Amino acid sequence: MEDFHDAKSKTFGNQVIGLFGVFDGHGGSRAAEYVKENLFENLMNHPNFLDNTRLAIVESYKQTDEDYLKEENNQQRDAGSTASTAVLVGDRLLVANVGDSRAVICRGGKAFALSDDHKPNRTDERQRIEDAGGVVMWVGTWRVGGVLAVSRAFGDRLLKQYVVAEPEIQEDTIEGVDFLILASDGLWDVVSNQEAVSMIESITNAEEAANRLTDEAYRRGSCDNITCLIVRFSHDQELSIEVKCPLSHPSAHEEVDGPFKEVDS
Repeated sequence: MEDFHDAKSKTFGNQVIGLFGVFDGHGGSRAAEYVKENLFENLMNHPNFLDNTRLAIVESYKQTDEDYLKEENNQQRDAGSTASTAVLVGDRLLVANVGDSRAVICRGGKAFALSDDHKPNRTDERQRIEDAGGVVMWVGTWRVGGVLAVSRAFGDRLLKQYVVAEPEIQEDTIEGVDFLILASDGLWDVVSNQEAVSMIESITNAEEAANRLTDEAYRRGSCDNITCLIVRFSHDQELSIEVKCPLSHPSAHEEVDGPFKEVDS
């Protein structure tokens, strides 16, 4: 299993912060595990975390990538990882993405993607890679240098000139948002954004919703690891949050302390 996920909550002054992420590794699990253990810590320790959260996210992604590459300098294998993260600051939801994991929210029964997959054949990504001297070629699917099927990632030292860890960030408010799905491409390869939202819209229990999506992806023949994290928002009176994430088949459970109703993984 090369996928990892994380869910944290912290209180800064009177502000409750939520941090959620899915990390899909390739070439081994080391990169994904490292990002899971360090990215949010770097972000929360950034001096501009609250007053300039976008800047803090970009610089924390960069720092985590650079630190990982230094730590793994003597390793023979060249592992990498995607990251799809959501940071909740008050009613602001900032989604940062590197790679092909994806964030989707449900608002009024409709699916809205808050990230764009970083695929090598995406027009702007291909141009960026070629401008840097790289090539994108078809080897079963579009790949950077004929090797990697994502155009941005942590790690991947041998392709680092082209495969950057600079996140694209989209911001929204949680007003009217029923739930957030963060999932690796094992789900999105076989389930569309709207299908995913429609499948779980009526399921009020986040654990059941996460299991429903992973089971359906498995049933449809997904050939990749399937990690799906559901963040369900309740807007009655005081905001409450429920998070669930089955790692794959079968589900494993782990509680995370914080002001969430419950966090299982």
